[in-house]
Amino acid sequence: MTNNKQLSIAPMMDRTDRHFRYFMRQITRRTLLYTEMVTSPAIIHGRTEHLLGFSPEEKPLVLQVGGDSPKELAECARIAENMGYDEINLNVGCPSSRVQDGNFGACLMATPEKVANCVKAMIDAVTIPVTVKHRIGIDDLDSYEDMANFVRIISEAGCRHFSVHARKAWLQGLSPKENRTVPPLRYHDVHRLKAEFPHLFIEINGGLINLAQVKEQLQFVDAVMIGRAAYDNPYLFATADREIYGEKEIPPTRHQVAEAMLPYIDFWVGKGLKLNKITRHILQLFAGQLGSRLWKQYLTDNSHKLGAGAEVVRDALEKVPQSSIILAV
Repeated sequence: MTNNKQLSIAPMMDRTDRHFRYFMRQITRRTLLYTEMVTSPAIIHGRTEHLLGFSPEEKPLVLQVGGDSPKELAECARIAENMGYDEINLNVGCPSSRVQDGNFGACLMATPEKVANCVKAMIDAVTIPVTVKHRIGIDDLDSYEDMANFVRIISEAGCRHFSVHARKAWLQGLSPKENRTVPPLRYHDVHRLKAEFPHLFIEINGGLINLAQVKEQLQFVDAVMIGRAAYDNPYLFATADREIYGEKEIPPTRHQVAEAMLPYIDFWVGKGLKLNKITRHILQLFAGQLGSRLWKQYLTDNSHKLGAGAEVVRDALEKVPQSSIILAV
């Protein structure tokens, strides 16, 4: 199968909203982006544009949904396709107690037949790809064989793309944050999954923080998903289009990325959005660079003020020395 989505940024609650995604598109055009997880009842009964609206510049874009009702999930898939999303992804990986109370997320790994029914209903409803994001296991259902059985059952329902967080999840005893760091990474299990299911598209997620690691993992799997590192150091994606996708264009500098956000900020502030709803996502643009602390401090101190707009970002930029991008050889 052709692969035009070797790299993605993971769906992250309170992180990957439309403003963060637009910001990331100023850094990388090719990396696949995801929404935050949205529950199926919220999609069906909530304010659609508020929850699911996006700018055309954000594409390619995947809607991640949480739920366990085939009927509801099929409706969500239709809504996603009609709105122009490129894919829809079912969350079978989130271990939070709130998600478990709704009987979706990682707890669904214990019932692969139910997930298969959900996936089949979604596939039958739309023409866009339906994908699944899951863990390597949960609680005591954490052997490679357990995961392989889960993937086999779901794939028989028609799913061809699996994004695998290479840590198990403990549904009791660990917080969602601890579940991202405490259970050990088991990359070899994901590599084995690809080797034993070569016809499936297997993406690996968990603990990966730079493009060198991405290229190493691509020797074993089809794609790599980066999570928190994308938020903590977004500019790591500056050379992704060149290094991963073979593009020729020179990437923008950090200053150019910030400047590209100014018209977008003017537009949204003009619609009544508070500036800090956008600037909170760009605080780490200069991570590791001279002036980063002053940049973050100025934005933090001034973005919440009444009437604050793009001029705050312009003023913050003056506190950071200009620098050029260093391209990997």
